Amino acid sequence: MTNSLTLLGTKGGPAIRPAGPNPTSMLLTLGGRRMVVDCGLGVARGLVEAGLSLKELDLIFITHLHSDHVLELGPLIHTAWTTGLAHKVTVFGPPGIKRLWDGFLASMSYDIETRIADEGRPDLSALVELIEYGPGLVLDADGLRVDALRVDHPPVTDCFALRLKAEGRCVVFSSDTAYFPPLADFASGADILVHEAMLPDGVESIIRRTGNGARLREHLLASHTLAADAGRIATSANVRCLVLNHLIPADDPDFTEGHWRSALAETWSGELVIGKDGLSISLA
Repeated sequence: MTNSLTLLGTKGGPAIRPAGPNPTSMLLTLGGRRMVVDCGLGVARGLVEAGLSLKELDLIFITHLHSDHVLELGPLIHTAWTTGLAHKVTVFGPPGIKRLWDGFLASMSYDIETRIADEGRPDLSALVELIEYGPGLVLDADGLRVDALRVDHPPVTDCFALRLKAEGRCVVFSSDTAYFPPLADFASGADILVHEAMLPDGVESIIRRTGNGARLREHLLASHTLAADAGRIATSANVRCLVLNHLIPADDPDFTEGHWRSALAETWSGELVIGKDGLSISLA
């Protein structure tokens, strides 16, 4: 099993548009484990197209409870269950993840109970272990270590960057965050830093299409990181590769890969990957 990172959904925000990318989700293969990081809309389809049989679902990490990171958590697990999932899946999430899962089970109780009785399926609730985490050590078992850092994503308090390390390889996910210099120490020496990024000129484009002008602008500028600042974090952390993800905007034809590279020209000189749905990056 080759160590790799596959970007399944690379769009910042919950809206989807024709032929555009999906909201945030990623598949990390590391140390013999295949881990899903965030479960935005489209994650199940993205995993299947990346070659993962859903009944092999193993570990899931949720960085925070905004819908573009968690909307398809329940449907993903349910779809894996209908595909033949027969072993336990462990979900690590911030406080509130258990309530979200319990709500999903309640909303689907008719279907779940019917399939258990009619198709002989195992109890879905018994197949899922929910673990709520906070800052610090999240998991240290079987050669895999995962640590969390609370980042700055107002108004969400429980929003965490994640550092996953196994077999001498390290990948850090920024989650959603405003420019947050402590993240550089957290990501120090990582092979890959996956960092959210926003183009200043793209903010007005999003507001025109989405509406809610002043309030949306205020949120974007207070809660997300400009691309140039993502480069500053990567440079300070001395990471091997910077991957821009959760792109704002991600589906506006007026903004191309060239705009992203230009935005980082003065702050990052290392390997740079601009996220695209389905893109796989080797960790060999």
